[in-house]
Amino acid sequence: MLREIATTEPVWEIATLFPPQNHWSLDDYLELDARTNQLIEFSNSSIEILPMPSLRHQRITRVLFHLLYMFVTQHQLGEVFFSPTKVKLWDGKVREPDVLFVSNNHIKQSTQQWFEKVDLVVEVVSPDDPGRDTDKKRREYALAGIPEYWIVDPRTQEIMVLTLGEKWYTVHGVFGSGEIATSRLLDQFSVAVDDVFATPL
Repeated sequence: MLREIATTEPVWEIATLFPPQNHWSLDDYLELDARTNQLIEFSNSSIEILPMPSLRHQRITRVLFHLLYMFVTQHQLGEVFFSPTKVKLWDGKVREPDVLFVSNNHIKQSTQQWFEKVDLVVEVVSPDDPGRDTDKKRREYALAGIPEYWIVDPRTQEIMVLTLGEKWYTVHGVFGSGEIATSRLLDQFSVAVDDVFATPL
């Protein structure tokens, strides 16, 4: 009797069921995203499959979400969400920030799939591709007109707060250990940097 030999070879035929990169439509992306628990973003007719965040990444995100949520709720400023909430930056570009704030003025600018206008986004730098958060998304969020962007970097244990100028972001501040990160957009909102990074490695 012949015995089948188990293999770990991927089922390449499945890939042919999906469009090749640079040929994805927004509907293709939304259909795939609804069928998987993978983090996926949409960029210029291609999909970007993101690595699942580490526990430390999630703990940092949890602290930031909690602090921002409590502040926004207390002052009745709008709503705060976390990934994988979608933000449509423009036609052909959908991102899922780690944390985002939507003011009362922009809450209604949304669909069942995404927000089209947000006021503040936070990204915790991913170790697989730091430039995606520090450079690429910095340009994209500025082009989308998002007023404030926080880059939270576990490598340096720093928080960079960027505020939107006429076209591009300028640095409001880079805050490290022992310092308090402040927002220019949200008056009196601040975060102790040490509290953000006081999580197990």
